[in-house]
Amino acid sequence: MAPSLVLSDWWTKDSRKGGTPVVVTMENPNYSVLEIDGPDAEAFGSMDKDRGKNARQFTWVLLLKAHRAVGCVAWLAAALWALLGAVKKRLFLRRGVSTEREKPGKGRFLFKFIRGFLVLSLIALAFELVAYWKGWHFQKPDLHLPESFHIPETIEIQGWMHKAYLSWLSFRAKYIAYPIQVLSSICIILFIIQSVDRMILCLGCFWIKFKKIKPRIEGDPFKADDGSEYPMVLVQIPMCNEREVYEQSISAVCQLDWPKDCLLIQVLDDSDDEAIKLLIRAEVSKWSQRGVNIVYRHRLVRTGYKAGNLKSAMSCEYVKDYEYVAIFDADFQPNPDFLKQTIIHFKGNPELGLVQARWSFVNKDENLLTRLQNINLCFHFEVEQQVNGVFLNFFGFNGTAGVWRIKALEDSGGWLERTTVEDMDIAVRAHLNGWKFVFLNDVKVLCEVPESYEAYRKQQHRWHSGPMHLFRLCLPAIITSKLEKLSAETKVLFNSNHQSIMY
Repeated sequence: MAPSLVLSDWWTKDSRKGGTPVVVTMENPNYSVLEIDGPDAEAFGSMDKDRGKNARQFTWVLLLKAHRAVGCVAWLAAALWALLGAVKKRLFLRRGVSTEREKPGKGRFLFKFIRGFLVLSLIALAFELVAYWKGWHFQKPDLHLPESFHIPETIEIQGWMHKAYLSWLSFRAKYIAYPIQVLSSICIILFIIQSVDRMILCLGCFWIKFKKIKPRIEGDPFKADDGSEYPMVLVQIPMCNEREVYEQSISAVCQLDWPKDCLLIQVLDDSDDEAIKLLIRAEVSKWSQRGVNIVYRHRLVRTGYKAGNLKSAMSCEYVKDYEYVAIFDADFQPNPDFLKQTIIHFKGNPELGLVQARWSFVNKDENLLTRLQNINLCFHFEVEQQVNGVFLNFFGFNGTAGVWRIKALEDSGGWLERTTVEDMDIAVRAHLNGWKFVFLNDVKVLCEVPESYEAYRKQQHRWHSGPMHLFRLCLPAIITSKLEKLSAETKVLFNSNHQSIMY
């Protein structure tokens, strides 16, 4: 039965909306080709409009891709320029440290060498890209077919650039490949050493937790009613232009639970902003009027930064009356019982030179950067510092939240301005002089970690710019100390054996 007229009109109407003809070819030769509707003039007009629209869209897509490509090139250029600027800044900017006098052209020569090396590296990279696009690179060989690795013959060389590229490959294989292999092997060895070191530290931390090993307190606790049991303690707060945190740090230190006549607080201000100096001085005056023994010091000649500041403060005449010195940076807030939890470990232990407390961060959950810093620093304190303190009686001083025996500082040469890591410097020198250290993992001092990348970058630059320089300065002293110790032990062993033979 043939379809009705209404149904045919409805089908034709729907087919016009599509704008495309539908041709049905019947495979049976008894039937002819049937065309169901076709595009009219309006359809052709709409097709032209669509073509124009598609052409414009295609043009916009090309422009967008070109914009992105230009943006990537500009970003690479900016990154390269920033890298060169960072290298130049690292070489020429001195961090205010009075080190050994260097030759005038040494830094400039090193900067030129690094810049030339970067330029040559970029040229070589561009040369490799051109060779890859031209098909000069060697294809990946089939290991089962040795003859598949084809080396171009002389007649196959395509111009002088191809010949130069082949010469570069030969030079690279003869003179560059072997040094790179050696450096790679050295990096692998260093990685293995570091991995073994981390594994040993973790095992030591597990052993400490399993055995519940903690620093033992020798002697009786301080008596609350008798002030004669409390030693004289000097507290130092070095700061420089600390507008945001000076108030809370001074307030926390002034509330330490310690007899007032046995405690002196030094606010060591190196600020160059007159407004900040007035604010800090007013804060010190406020606590002084409340009966706190606190003084404000400002250097006229600001040399050596933190090391110079601490060295200047230790040169005061009244420091000789004090036995211990506690150091807190401007953003640290110790608990009131900090001194009672740390000074007690010095009693009955004359060889102890340093008691270091752990850091605790108030803004560790602020963002992803603070969380990552918290993980890194927790490993440093929980594993590295604790294990080294328990098994070696030595670790690096963190520069703050620690208590020093003043005699240990004096015997070790005091604060020196030769490096940017004055805390590590004094720790190494004190250890070489026979002083022992104690790390208290349970005593925590509140502080903050950098919340922005710029502040974090400056902090890491300050922490990592001096260790290699310090290693170069301290290596002769370390070797000499070890040789002297070995010689003394050998002499004692020889004398004991000689006496046993005589008897």
